[in-house]
Amino acid sequence: MAFQKEAPYTHGQAAKTAVLWCNLGTPEAPTAPALRRYLAEFLADHRVVEIPKAIWLLILHGIILRIRPKKSAAKYASIWSPEGSPLKVGTEAQAKALEVQLRAQGHDVSVHMVMRYGQPNMASIMNQLKLQGATRVLLMTAYPQYSGTTTASVFDAFYKWALNIRWIPELRFVNQYHDHPAYIAALAHKVKAYWAANGQAEQLVMTFHGVPERTLLLGDPYHCQCHKTARLLGEALGLSKEQYKVTFQSRFGKAKWIEPYTEPTLINMATSGIKSVDIMCPGFTSDCLETLEEIKDEAREAFMHAGGEAFNYIECLNDDAKWIEGLGLIAAEHLQGWPTRALSATQAAELDAASHATNTAALTMGAKQ
Repeated sequence: MAFQKEAPYTHGQAAKTAVLWCNLGTPEAPTAPALRRYLAEFLADHRVVEIPKAIWLLILHGIILRIRPKKSAAKYASIWSPEGSPLKVGTEAQAKALEVQLRAQGHDVSVHMVMRYGQPNMASIMNQLKLQGATRVLLMTAYPQYSGTTTASVFDAFYKWALNIRWIPELRFVNQYHDHPAYIAALAHKVKAYWAANGQAEQLVMTFHGVPERTLLLGDPYHCQCHKTARLLGEALGLSKEQYKVTFQSRFGKAKWIEPYTEPTLINMATSGIKSVDIMCPGFTSDCLETLEEIKDEAREAFMHAGGEAFNYIECLNDDAKWIEGLGLIAAEHLQGWPTRALSATQAAELDAASHATNTAALTMGAKQ
């Protein structure tokens, strides 16, 4: 295997720290061709679909990619904004706000948006960072709850890039933050603000993205972490267990997924006499197709058609100030020990002198720069 050519290096050059904020990804446009490219990459990931590869690729390319892109494109078109994909716009806003937050805390770092599927992908961003001289990377995902289907796949993307790199930057991962006080506080702040402006419904429904039940049985912690998030949020809001429900959405295929399913639960609630619900998606840090189309639109229609009278969607954290503050705290905890703090004039002068001495010594030994 041939390794990628290393970026130019000058002995004594300053070390740099970068933070990657990684989300799932999005098609480039709400069109069938764009969806076909996106779904081909997404659904070919063995972390996402655990079916023997040879069999699955026949199904994927022979059936699914011939039918699903057109249907999915119509759904994306219904939520697409003039600026583009809501997920990409929202994730980019979070990354920019996080950099401002960290710099306000005194951390000399840059923050970069990465998409696991689609663009900008891990390899393109990491190649840019290598050229810029980044020597330390903190990788954070937009997934508060760890799952092999999401979080682990981001790790795979980094490892795949690193396979071709000779000098790999120092690396730290944030696996999960499903129970971090700052995350729970941001969720609670979001709900309380909504209630203060709009009043409180009879029930609060917390819906998380579903995963196949077999992943839970094989040891994936996602299901447990979703329930812990819900319990902690319920406590922060002062709710009894009877005042909120946890459900799971976005089933795919015929296999059994973790339950209870979101839409059937909402229908059952309406038919049993519950007239109003507030619903939120704590597992999504930015609004996207699964929150705006599947929950805000489709789930609303199901609940109202079954007899419900008020369906209130509470937006994701997005770039709310409380969440960006919390995200900055989470990042800062994992940056500890790295020299990211802005230097005083004296410290900067000492560092320049040390860098100059290093460069001089290297040139004396025959280095070119």
